[in-house]
Parts: sequence; C-alpha cells; structure tokens
Amino acid sequence: MNIVATDFNAVTLSETGLTVPLPQGPRYFNYYWLRDNCPTSFNAETRERSFDIFHLDEAPRAAAARLEGDTLVIDWAAEDHVTRMPLAWLAIYGDGHRRPDPADLPRKAWYGDHYPEVARFSHAELLSDKARVRDWLEALIVEGISVVTGMPDSDAALTELANVMGQVRPTFFGPYFDVRVHINPTNTAYTSAALELHTDVPAEEHAPGIQFLHMRANTVDGGRNLFGDGVAAANDFRAIDPEGFRLLAETDIPFFCEHDGYDMRAWQRIIELDRHGEVSGLTISQHLLDLIDLPQDFLDSWYPAFCRFGKLLQSDKYVMRFTLKAGECIVFDNHRVVHGRAAYVAESGERYLRGCYTDRAEMRSTYRALVSAGRFKA
Repeated sequence: MNIVATDFNAVTLSETGLTVPLPQGPRYFNYYWLRDNCPTSFNAETRERSFDIFHLDEAPRAAAARLEGDTLVIDWAAEDHVTRMPLAWLAIYGDGHRRPDPADLPRKAWYGDHYPEVARFSHAELLSDKARVRDWLEALIVEGISVVTGMPDSDAALTELANVMGQVRPTFFGPYFDVRVHINPTNTAYTSAALELHTDVPAEEHAPGIQFLHMRANTVDGGRNLFGDGVAAANDFRAIDPEGFRLLAETDIPFFCEHDGYDMRAWQRIIELDRHGEVSGLTISQHLLDLIDLPQDFLDSWYPAFCRFGKLLQSDKYVMRFTLKAGECIVFDNHRVVHGRAAYVAESGERYLRGCYTDRAEMRSTYRALVSAGRFKA
C-alpha cells in the first residue's frame, strides 16, 4: 500500500523527534525510534536487525527531513547516514498501537451440539497442501478444535502431524504419552475410570498449548470422549455471575503433580483473559488441584464461585459426547478446550491413545507465515 502525504513542506523538527503529515493526521515520531528502525537496519538475509543503536556516539537527531512521494527522508546530524522510511510503515506505528496481527482472530464459541460441525482434515492433505494447513490452523485459532482423519497406525504419523504446526513440546513426563490401562498407574488417565473435564498439565508453570490425541485402537465398551469449549462456558458465566467471574479470572491458585521422582507445582487462574479482556481459555483440573493455600475467609467467596462455574461447565449445554475412532486424531487448544472421557470396560477390547503437545505460539507463527509476507526480506 502506498501512502502519499498531501503537504510536502509539513515535516517539522524538534529536539527529540519530528512530526509527519499522514492521512490520519500529523503524527510525532521519536528520533531514536526512527534511527533504530531505518530499513537499512535490517538484514534481508537473516531478517534481523543488524544495526546496534548502542554504538552511536551521540543521541540521534535529524539535521533535515523531507517528504519524497510516499517516503520520509531524514538526513542525520551526527553521522553520515540517510534514512528513507515508507509512510506506510509510519502510518502503522503512528498511533502507538500494536501492529496488526493476522493471528489475532476473534474466537467463535461452540456448544454441546457442535461435533458434526467440527473442522475436519485428512493427515495426507495436511502433509502436502499449504492451503489446507492454513485452514486447519485458522480453525484451531478460531474454534480451538479439529479432527484429523486418515492417520496411519504408527508413532511417526503423530510426529509428522505435529511438525506441520511446530515442534513436539515435551512436558516433565516426556515428549509423548501413551494412554492405556497401566498396571501401576501414575495418572487417572492410565486407568479405565471416568476422567472428569480438565485441561492438561496445569502444574507446569507454562502448560503446553496445543494437544494431539491420536486414537490408535478403540474397541472397548464405553469410554466416550467428552469435550467442551471453555470460552463458551466462561462467557456465559461472566454474564450470569460477574463477581464470581472476576474472582476466577483474577486469583492464582495452586496445582500440583506429585509422584516418585517429581514434585511439580504452579499457580494458575481458572479463567484466562487475553490482552483485549476477552476470555481466551481455562486452566482447570480437579485431580491436580492442590490444597489451596489462600486465606480461609477469602475462600468463603472463591470456592462457591469455583463450584458454580464447574457445575456450569459440566452441563449438557457445553459438552460434546462422541467416540473417537481408530485412525482419527483430535487436535485442540489445551488452554481453551476441556476434555475427559466416560469410564470403559478394560476387558472388553483395546483402547490406545498416543498423545503429544506443541505450543500455541508456534501455531500462530506458522499461521502468520502462511497468510502474510515478511517485512524485511529483499
């Protein structure tokens, strides 16, 4: 986009910066910012800043500045350097707001009847078609959940799928986990008992962002999958119980994961808000909630709010119930989507899930790279 100023004599200089006429009106820019962000400061090959402002002998100051078409031209006073900066860049940063983020998409809440509409993609197309990868990542950003079909019955298939988005992100129990009945279980998931709705690994300081559950075999009686949208439930809770919502969104509470050889602890908020103040997700897990070490009189208010929200979250309005088939992989936002399962009869067949995680930041990074051009390449 070309932006051309209308008054070619209106650049005004001061001791600390200059003012440029832009379509949205005159805007002031600091000299340090202008010198540090000169287009020549960035290496087209590495796409990183190669200029080091710490090496200037004096504070940057313009000797002269002018507009040439859609470009601001600055002659610097204390160095033999000229900056030519597109007005389109200046228009983005002139109001002091964050630059637009193509991955900052509005979330779409969903409810218990959503399973037929869950976005579906095949393993093969995600490994071969960048346009489908873009659609997949967009679905995960907007709705937080998808199903990938046609998964080969192999460990490699899960790694290949995760690597389309980013890198497998290990937790304290390793890069992958196998969900089946264990003789000496260290986790409720490794039994055939019912598993309440939860988000994973809340005892880690930075819990993993995107979860992959690849169903390798499923012939047991029972064990239906349970999935719910924490955004939908928390948005409704905010309207129903504003004070309860505030308590859950502002209070850090402890989670733990303890066994032989590890003692993991972290403090999280049940309801997570983004920089816009909108609900971005949840951190919740009854089987990993620690003994809450907060003042008991504060808990007079907090605990009832927690229970009101927990009951709301478990209601049929929010929970999808379905059976994930062998060869399917459900991929979802672990900070948004709560999941669980019904009990099953272990002796009735085989049930085997292999899972892993990637980070939400890597997902958004890959999405941005697919939908927008880089700023600093030649």
